[in-house]
Amino acid sequence: MEIFMQLFNIIANVETDVNSGISFNTDFLEANVINILLLLLGLIYVLKEFLGSILVTRQEKVLLAIQESEERLQQANLRLSESEKQLAQAQIVITQIIKEAELTAEKVRQSILDQGKTDIDKLIYASKASISTAEIQIKQQIQLQITSLAIKRVTTQLQNQITPALQTKIIDNNIAQLGGHL
Repeated sequence: MEIFMQLFNIIANVETDVNSGISFNTDFLEANVINILLLLLGLIYVLKEFLGSILVTRQEKVLLAIQESEERLQQANLRLSESEKQLAQAQIVITQIIKEAELTAEKVRQSILDQGKTDIDKLIYASKASISTAEIQIKQQIQLQITSLAIKRVTTQLQNQITPALQTKIIDNNIAQLGGHL
């Protein structure tokens, strides 16, 4: 208010030359200075409330936006912490799966090695048995051939050495042995 009064005093003290065509009327009632001041004060009062309500509304909107942003930030932080927990749990599960996979792979590898050893032992046993069987068969064939050759040789020698008198003697001897058992 003091500013308006000072402004009014400045305007009232200014006097212009009559010859210039513009002059300042110092009579308050004639110049409607009071009306202008009242109008100006009314405008300031109305605009103050209007602008004040607009500013208050704007301030409320800004505060509401800030609160919503803070709430979204808190929710985002909660989701982030939950996601970090889930990530940590997932990493623990992944680590366990990897360990179990390694153990399973080691068990499978050991099982394959054991099965391979068992198969090799079976093959060795089967090979030894086959070799033994083959040796027995070969020995039997050799014995048969030796026996056959021996019989042929003895037969040949006997045919060369047996005389009719010796044949008769052998036949009589065999008959005598059979006669006692009949």
